[in-house]
Amino acid sequence: MAQGLVRAASSAKKTLIIAIGDSTTAGTPFFKSPLEVPPDGEGDPEGQYAYWMMKRRPQWQVLNYGINGQTTSQIRARFLDAIARGPRYIIVLAGVNDIYQDLPLKPVTDNLYWMYQQAQGKGIMPVAATVLPFDTATPEEAKAIDALNEWIKKAADKFRIPLADLNASVRDTKDPHKLNGSPDGIHPDIGGYRKMGLDLIAAIDPIEKAWR
Repeated sequence: MAQGLVRAASSAKKTLIIAIGDSTTAGTPFFKSPLEVPPDGEGDPEGQYAYWMMKRRPQWQVLNYGINGQTTSQIRARFLDAIARGPRYIIVLAGVNDIYQDLPLKPVTDNLYWMYQQAQGKGIMPVAATVLPFDTATPEEAKAIDALNEWIKKAADKFRIPLADLNASVRDTKDPHKLNGSPDGIHPDIGGYRKMGLDLIAAIDPIEKAWR
C-alpha cells in the first residue's frame, strides 16, 4: 500500500512553467538552453534560474525557452508556440537586447504588452520580470533599463499579474547599474541565477497557494 502511494505521488502531474527570454533565461555563459542545443541543452545546469526553481519546487516543471541575444520582437515571434504547450505560468524576461542594440523603447513595451495579453487570453498567468543591468552599459543604456523596468512594474500592476524584480535580485547594492557578480560583465554569476530563481518562486508561490 505504501509503495502504491509513493508511486502515485511520483507520477503526479507537475505544474508546467515556461521561462521565455534571452541569454539571462538560457543561462549564458554557463548553460545553453534546449532551444540552443537540442534536445536537452548543454553546460552547467546551475547556471539557469529554472534549475533553482525546480530544485526548491520539485513539483514544478520549468522549461527553459531562452535564446541568447534575442530581442523582444524575436521572442514575440515564438511566443504563441510556447503558450501552446499549455503552461500554468509563463515567465517573460525580455528587453535588454533591444536596449543593447539601441532600439526605441516603444516597440519593446508594445511587444511585452502583447505577450502578457496573449497569455492571459489563453488562461495562462504571465509573470512579469524586470530586466537585468550589465556592467558595460552606457549612461544612456542604464537610463533606458530603468525606464523599461518602471514600465514593467506598472504593467504588472495594470494586468494584475505577479512581478519578479530580477534587476533587484542581481544588482550591486553600491552601484545599481552594475551586477553584484558576473563572469563576463554582462551576465549574472551562478549566485545571481540562483537568486533569480528564488525570487521567481516568491512571486509565484502566493498564486499557487490561492489556487489550491
